[in-house]
Amino acid sequence: MVSNRSVPRATVIPVLAYPEVNQAAAWLCDAFGFTVRLRIGNHRVQLNVGDGAVIVREMRQNETNGMLGIGHSVTIRVEDADAHCARAKAGGARITQEPVTHAYGERQYNADDFAGHSWTFSQSVADVHPQDWGGTAVHL
Repeated sequence: MVSNRSVPRATVIPVLAYPEVNQAAAWLCDAFGFTVRLRIGNHRVQLNVGDGAVIVREMRQNETNGMLGIGHSVTIRVEDADAHCARAKAGGARITQEPVTHAYGERQYNADDFAGHSWTFSQSVADVHPQDWGGTAVHL
């Protein structure tokens, strides 16, 4: 793959629509600890998230927030789910599930941002083989 400094290096890059892009970027940086990578006019901001990326873009005319009520979310891996959750609460996130440790080795919490996008933040706490909790490994 050709390297391009105008695009995040991540292989998968979620793009989420918000009514006000710069407000969204500031909120996500404050509440979730993301950092701004690149601003493109007033309509798009690339954000760094660990070794991944998220892009926030301006909502298009007659577009509604596609995340509301249809079951989508973005999962972000973090070092400390409890500390991250506390930061998100302080930043105004609506916590929909407090941190809980699951049998598959992840401590996770769920939050909605100010625009209704659903996020899951996940901390690996153990290396658990999928067969140990009922998963079926295909290519690990």
